[in-house]
Amino acid sequence: MTSAARARPGRSSRGAPPSRLRRALGIPLTPLPLAAAARGAVALALPLLVGVRTGAVIPSVMAGIGALWGVSQDGSDPYRLRVRRLGCMGLAAALGLLAGELSLRSGQSAAVTVCLVAAALLAGSISLRGRVASVSGMHLLLGVTVGSGIPVPGPWWQSPVALLAGVGLVIALSATPWLWRRHHIERAAVLAVYRAASEALSAAGTSAAEDARRRLTVALDHAHQVMGRHLTPRGRAETELRALLRAFHVAVQLGEVASALVWEARPLPRAVTRVPLVMAERLLPDGGRVPASALDTAAQVSPDARADSPGLRALATLYAATEAERVDEVALHLPARPWHGRSAHLRYAVLLAACVLVAQLCAEVLHGPRGYWLPMTVAFVYKPDFGPVFRRALHRCAGTVVGVAAIGAVTLLTTDTYALIGAVAVFGALMAVGVRHHYALATTGLTAIVFVLVDLLGDHRALYTARILDTALAAAIVLLAHFALWPDSAAGRAAGQTEAALAAAHRYRDLAPSAAPAERHALRRAAYHRLAEARQAVAHAHGEPSRPGRGLPDWEHAIAAAEQLCDAVTAQSLAADPPSMPPTPWCPRSDAVRE
Repeated sequence: MTSAARARPGRSSRGAPPSRLRRALGIPLTPLPLAAAARGAVALALPLLVGVRTGAVIPSVMAGIGALWGVSQDGSDPYRLRVRRLGCMGLAAALGLLAGELSLRSGQSAAVTVCLVAAALLAGSISLRGRVASVSGMHLLLGVTVGSGIPVPGPWWQSPVALLAGVGLVIALSATPWLWRRHHIERAAVLAVYRAASEALSAAGTSAAEDARRRLTVALDHAHQVMGRHLTPRGRAETELRALLRAFHVAVQLGEVASALVWEARPLPRAVTRVPLVMAERLLPDGGRVPASALDTAAQVSPDARADSPGLRALATLYAATEAERVDEVALHLPARPWHGRSAHLRYAVLLAACVLVAQLCAEVLHGPRGYWLPMTVAFVYKPDFGPVFRRALHRCAGTVVGVAAIGAVTLLTTDTYALIGAVAVFGALMAVGVRHHYALATTGLTAIVFVLVDLLGDHRALYTARILDTALAAAIVLLAHFALWPDSAAGRAAGQTEAALAAAHRYRDLAPSAAPAERHALRRAAYHRLAEARQAVAHAHGEPSRPGRGLPDWEHAIAAAEQLCDAVTAQSLAADPPSMPPTPWCPRSDAVRE
């Protein structure tokens, strides 16, 4: 390795990450999701318009509830995954709605309570097993909450069918673009890797290099997840997909080269930093949209294969391979995210059921049979796998206050049905934006829409103040139960993720020197992926209040040291004579947060 690589100028041996404020300010804002906002507006307003025009208001409102929940789970991931998630969510919500409705029609308040608690136990037992299971479990409980809390006239099967129709509308609006831009999402994800690689090379030798390399890892992880189902051979692939696969395999190898150049810690000329963009234009000619300034240097970007840096030599080799269309495929599989233990599943299920039970008892005391808002809020707030519970509760309360104020202002101006449906369209677009940017913003839109839907069902009571108090009470129930009985859940998960990440980094260090290129790429991807997940879990743990006088271990130090270790291994793998390895990163003991 070069002397510059050994000295690592500008980087401390401790490798402490930047502050939270710097991380927050360093994250670029994503573009406004106009297409998703339009889908949210249409999906929520169209059923109501049809219902008002045809006189079938009750089924249209239930379809609106289905569309509301569908918009909350709409995303920008591949169409196949999107349809699967929305479909499972819709079926779970319809089953929950049916169960809740039947318990309400029994006329026994005990039947409603038992149904809610049973649904909470089932939802909690499956919610920590992955994204689709989590979404399905939450909406199963939401369906029971609405079905048991809002009496709806008509046959027992009408409401679940109408709810499924609303979810189906969201699926149709979300997946229709697949017909004319089938692999657009995959192309955008792969292209983002090349852009992130160019940014990482531009930051080499500066204090921003490590953050840029981490953004490259995040882009590679996202592209890997998006392309995952295409990496398994499934017969003869179409031309566009073959080109995408080839571009992805190059991107994986480019990630190794960029990490090595970042480790070498010396500024690179513009001709080198533009190489990834030119490669993207070559491999993705129909969607690269590379700036013209990059293409103007296409004749100058080919690095010299005799360069004095292993990273530059590797970049030159990779660039020449893409020119000659000789690209080796890399068999990769992202490691599965470690599941929570059985005890965590059981504890979460019991705590969620207990919170729902307390909320339902409070609802019966405060509101009689129309107190569905309390258990519904518990179902929304108590989702530790969606982020810090404390922050989610605060955002829920803030969004409810703003949503109540917003819909209150609208009803002061007009009570015309069509005007209210127009307001639903606006709030639906706002909610779709909030789903991607901020939970409080999404809650604002959802709260306002629910008020209009309930009004269309015939409940014209002024419940603005009551709903704010209900939300605060439900959030307090969740926070009290969670931090009294499971205060170390986020810390325990962070400890487990950090240990798994360090193990992957050590495996990469031990096996990479003797591994074949394909195996080395797989080891490297697994290590960086685990480290990125661990960093996210640690941020989650820091978002939760800790017990007084009991701080969290310095996981950031261990993760940063492991990242430097992986950077060094990557650089050494590309060098002719690997030097001695850096010391093993220190891992703080996690006994204090393990139970």
